[in-house]
Amino acid sequence: MTRAHRRLTALAVSALTALLVTAGQPALADRATPLSAAFDRAAAEYDVPRDLLIALGYAETRLDDHGGEPSASGGYGVMHLVSNPTTHALEKAAELTGLPVAELRSDTPANVLGGAAVLRAHADTLGLDETARKDPGRWYGAVAAYGNASSPETARLYADSVYEMLGVGIRAPGGLVVVPQEVTADRGEYAGARDLTASATTLSTDYGPAAWAAANSGNYTASSRESSHAIDRIVIHVTQGSYAGSISWFQNPGADVSAHYVVKSSNGAITQMVRDKDIAWHAGNRTYNTRSIGIEHEGYVDNASWFTDAMYRASAALTRHLCDKYGIPKDRAHIVGHNQVPGATHTDPGSNWNWTTYMNHVTGGSTPSWSTIVDNATAGKFTAGAGWGTSTFSSRRQGADYRFASPAAAGDSAWYRAGIPGAGTYKVEVWYPADPGYNSSAPYIVATSSGNKTVYVDQRSGGGAWRSLGTFSLRAGTYDVVGVSRWTSGTGYVIADAVRISRA
Repeated sequence: MTRAHRRLTALAVSALTALLVTAGQPALADRATPLSAAFDRAAAEYDVPRDLLIALGYAETRLDDHGGEPSASGGYGVMHLVSNPTTHALEKAAELTGLPVAELRSDTPANVLGGAAVLRAHADTLGLDETARKDPGRWYGAVAAYGNASSPETARLYADSVYEMLGVGIRAPGGLVVVPQEVTADRGEYAGARDLTASATTLSTDYGPAAWAAANSGNYTASSRESSHAIDRIVIHVTQGSYAGSISWFQNPGADVSAHYVVKSSNGAITQMVRDKDIAWHAGNRTYNTRSIGIEHEGYVDNASWFTDAMYRASAALTRHLCDKYGIPKDRAHIVGHNQVPGATHTDPGSNWNWTTYMNHVTGGSTPSWSTIVDNATAGKFTAGAGWGTSTFSSRRQGADYRFASPAAAGDSAWYRAGIPGAGTYKVEVWYPADPGYNSSAPYIVATSSGNKTVYVDQRSGGGAWRSLGTFSLRAGTYDVVGVSRWTSGTGYVIADAVRISRA
């Protein structure tokens, strides 16, 4: 495999539209706040790229310290410094910074300093010299190590989620701003790890849209449900941690906990970790464990920003499937929160979880009131210049063929035209066949009511499925809504296949 094929540009298939900036606008500046000052100091002291450090913290916690309370896996503060029987990042941070563990747990500037110190230590282990440290893309291996993943595939998932934040940009509480940017990150040894976000690696035999990553066998009970026990409940959980971190925790032999499914916040991706027939240890109640399926949702109960439209819709589709498969009534007596389990000491999913929205989706309300698909071959709805070729090379295309073009510093965009029925909020998804020779940073342009927004997408992985660009405010009328630009520093052919626009 060539070095070019081992490189990844910051991913941007995400529902975090609020984080995007209008194309062509000047970069936004941080406000001078204690949080921005903490990242400035930590990045300078440990020679860590500042935006990458912020992205790592944002992917872990949304830069929320949660009042000093630990995550489910024992992570503290905005940088999620972990302390559990198998991982001692918090203690390592104390050793590197000379700060007390108690201060690193509860004081945000100290926690940020500790996170930078640990990340730099991983970079030193990998041999990054002063020149290499100036390129955020060279830190991929150090970011993967910071996640303390239990497998290469989970380490890749973790690191990709951090670089995704650089692709979409960040506007976080505390005055921190990271503008969307092209960062070509070298996956190195993780290039060959299975991509849990790609449909080609979907191995779940219970639910087709889900990826499969097995929990440690010591964290659940092998069984033969429904022969041994009827399945008549679904329990909704919140991870109290990140998507990749939770998957890694369920793979940790010291966790003594698991769930059947985990759902990602930004785009609704789902990973199955325990087969439906087996008994996951998720409810804290043996009877409920034997009779239920547990679904974990990325995030924290005290921060509503994690509970996105993409997450609600994807999780509800899974729950609807499970109800139909096992004959579970689609009501709140049988679809319950963890806090409703008898004897529960947990509060998830908490007051920020919108049960009305979720149940409407489960019972059929998830079908959008309006949706349209525009393919590159849709008559009168797609335009592209002479620089765009036509291909049938990949079987993972949408429709009969798709279009491709080499990167060029020219305004030669392919555009999808749609008739938007009314001003409002719409979800925009794209379909492209993935291939190692396709573009590492394909710019998708969405013509929103407040100006064009650009989202960078790595078309080398995760193709052959609908991928969310996010939720956008669109004006009414028939016009070019979504474009694919050739103007990118990414490598490989830029692909234009199909888009789907749905009223949110």
